[in-house]
Amino acid sequence: MKKVFIDGSAGTTGLRIVQRLAERKDIELLTISEELRKDPAARKGMLNKADIVFLCLPDAAAEEAVSMIENPDVCVIDTSTAHRTADGWTYGFPEIGGRAAEIKDSKRIANPGCHASGFISLVAPLVEYGILKKNVQLSAYSLTGYSGGGKKMIAQYEDPARDILLQAPRMYGLTQKHKHLPEMAAVCGLEESPVFCPVVAPYYAGMQVTVPLFKEMASVDPEEIKKAYKAYYKGPLVKFDESPDDGGFLSAGLFAGRDDMIISVFGNEDRILLVSSFDNLGKGASGAAIQNMNLVLGVDETTGLVTGGQA
Repeated sequence: MKKVFIDGSAGTTGLRIVQRLAERKDIELLTISEELRKDPAARKGMLNKADIVFLCLPDAAAEEAVSMIENPDVCVIDTSTAHRTADGWTYGFPEIGGRAAEIKDSKRIANPGCHASGFISLVAPLVEYGILKKNVQLSAYSLTGYSGGGKKMIAQYEDPARDILLQAPRMYGLTQKHKHLPEMAAVCGLEESPVFCPVVAPYYAGMQVTVPLFKEMASVDPEEIKKAYKAYYKGPLVKFDESPDDGGFLSAGLFAGRDDMIISVFGNEDRILLVSSFDNLGKGASGAAIQNMNLVLGVDETTGLVTGGQA
């Protein structure tokens, strides 16, 4: 039985991972008492005792945790931004670039960012197939539930006396320096980061990332793009869906509560919409982390995850 330790289990992602692993019979979840949670010696002991360590920490704390690990057999899955473009780390999106095999053998796995997961799922395959050039100039619009902002933001949105401005969608990342941009460009092999517009809206969970294209930006028409996605994504957690819209609408909450993702193509011959629908807490965070752990353990990658019609 493999030992698993979650460093930062009090945060949103950490709590979700704890909840998922609590029902697993194939692992032993190591815990540390609340009074010792910030004790360096106690943390170091747990970090080196585990077979798999999840880091659910701010970037600086994640880097510190990695520096404390001396046991070469410990596999680290870091959910922070700290190592997503770092040398020696495997980017934890198994469906992209044949990374599943690399993840299985890796001791350092960087879990993708939520917005980045949607963008990369849409763009990386098309760059890989030569449908989009590496020097293409893209934009991306990403709508997310407020749970992605962590405990403080959740409390703000769920406060009955919340500010009236929180009752409408709010754009952020206005300086075009969002922390997900480096991985979005690097993993897709793009020469330039996209113009990125993330928006947090007053609903709990669910994410929808859209990349618009003019026909001149792609080397093929929309039908060929659909065929490319169908060939690239075979499931079980990322699939192409021909028509997930509901009477001309497409909800960002379509996959809330699930750990899988669908890719869709809309528009017409002149203007194309590439859309990725998933849960910011699922395939965009803890679900992806569990998928990566499953690959390392050599078990079915959907173990403990919610897909399709599962409740």
